[in-house]
Amino acid sequence: MSNSLSTPAAAPRRALLVIDVQNEYVTGGLRIEYPPVHDSLERIAQAIDAANAAGIPVVLVQNDAPETSPVFARGSDGWKLHASVASRPHALVISKTLPSVFAGTALADWLSKQRIDTITVAGYMSHNCDASTIVDALHRGLKAEFLSDATGSLPYANTAGSASAEEIHRVFSVVLHSRFAAVATTQAWVDAVAAGAELPRGNIVASNAEALERLPVML
Repeated sequence: MSNSLSTPAAAPRRALLVIDVQNEYVTGGLRIEYPPVHDSLERIAQAIDAANAAGIPVVLVQNDAPETSPVFARGSDGWKLHASVASRPHALVISKTLPSVFAGTALADWLSKQRIDTITVAGYMSHNCDASTIVDALHRGLKAEFLSDATGSLPYANTAGSASAEEIHRVFSVVLHSRFAAVATTQAWVDAVAAGAELPRGNIVASNAEALERLPVML
């Protein structure tokens, strides 16, 4: 029997991505509904403050659309970063035109130079740019964390059906935790950062097994 002690896991090298926290989602035509936008803004601010205190680089992301666009038009009030994030210290601002923050930007190279292995995602929207960025991160060999109360969704209805903002946010959170990201509250993340620890992660097999256990017994 070996008497050697096991080597503790290295602490995650995190970067906090604050995605598209722009006025369009707060006071504009795409107001975040669930979680309530002012609640999520408080949690986003909490995450930024905790990241800065811990020396975790904060990346602000801004969605750009042409000046003729009805939403996020460059130079418009809706396009501007919300004051609650713009006023806080950050390492980098990235402009994007596609859902994933990695698409057509220098983010991947910047993360590599910073030796980041884990991205923490906050901001909007849960089911669109957040999810796209998280899936892209997995394919690039990065770990991801998703702050479920520092994000948010809108209700949708189209020819495929309809879903409330709460349903969309909840389902995407469940799916992301099954494979793509560690999903947690902002406070749980702050505690993990303080401990230098990873957040617990789910997987497809365990997620499916737990769902089957919760099914009502059919007589």
